Amino acid sequence: MALSIKWLAHAAFQIRTEGKIIYIDLEKYAEANEKADLILVTHSHTDHCDPSKIEKVRKPDTVIIAPEDCVLKIGGNVKTLKPGEETTIADVRVRAVEAYNYKRFRSPGHPYHPKGYGVGYLITAEGKTIYHAGDTDFITEMRQLEPVDVALLPSGGTYTMDNLEAAEAAIAINPKIVIPMHRWDTNPQEFKKKVEAESNIKAMVLKEGEEHQVA
Repeated sequence: MALSIKWLAHAAFQIRTEGKIIYIDLEKYAEANEKADLILVTHSHTDHCDPSKIEKVRKPDTVIIAPEDCVLKIGGNVKTLKPGEETTIADVRVRAVEAYNYKRFRSPGHPYHPKGYGVGYLITAEGKTIYHAGDTDFITEMRQLEPVDVALLPSGGTYTMDNLEAAEAAIAINPKIVIPMHRWDTNPQEFKKKVEAESNIKAMVLKEGEEHQVA
């Protein structure tokens, strides 16, 4: 069975594997109806972590992985992974990686997403690795990632990379496919144009609710 990725909204995705439903960064506009086997949260901002959405798809045996400051917000049994740590749930491997701002600040010296606040995830299933970057700038650690099949990169600017920075990150990571997310009102075609002009990466601009089969 091919692994599939559906963009729900903003930074929220559903990943479907052989018998497993995985959600990442559920928020209020994300239409999630199928019960989850695994839920991942990159950080505690409300546009990435909506406890009511999580509760809607949570089962008694759903595994939830989120940073420590999300645990009380979500409630119940929540596992945490720090960058560099990993776990395996059934046949799905999840590894946390760094995600942070070094050039975007809410006030001098205070980045929107300081190092240690949130994470990105590498999810490996069905022989494929998907990288969800979380909210981040184009950071050095992206150059050291293991081989990635699909990269989900924020490109909206203000709080994360903009289109050009996200394209540069995609080229450095060199996945087979890259999907822009956290786009706000920017034009993702700018991202797509730069990526495909300067690499052999396929840049896919999904519509909300659109699903891609990863061959």
